[in-house]
Amino acid sequence: MILTIAVLALALLVALWTVLTSGLMRSVIGLAALSVLATILMYMLGARLAAVFELSVCGGLITVVFVSTISMTQPPDSKSEPHEGKRKPLRRYAVLPILVVAAGIAVTLLSAKLSLPVLSGTADASVDAREVLWGDRRTDL
Repeated sequence: MILTIAVLALALLVALWTVLTSGLMRSVIGLAALSVLATILMYMLGARLAAVFELSVCGGLITVVFVSTISMTQPPDSKSEPHEGKRKPLRRYAVLPILVVAAGIAVTLLSAKLSLPVLSGTADASVDAREVLWGDRRTDL
């Protein structure tokens, strides 16, 4: 449980860094790191096949496509980070962590008040998947 929360907190920090960084290549690296953290989280939660696909497609293939596209579209004589000297202060984003925490609290309180149907852990072969998805799990969809 603590490890899951630590991975989620680290993923939130990496996501914020990815969005707020000024360089395009740094954003791609941050996206790859976020994909690796999502892979770790999926593996810890038992979705091993989804974790393998996440790591191979998003962590590997998409990162390679982004890096190659950025390297092919920038002229060779230009700097890799054109806005490096003109870093704007990030004071306008200071309220962003407060908004994220408030949204998390609101979603938690809202989901606690709703009576969400829970799928039983027993596998019953007579239950049709369509009935479960459109009947019992309507809130999820």
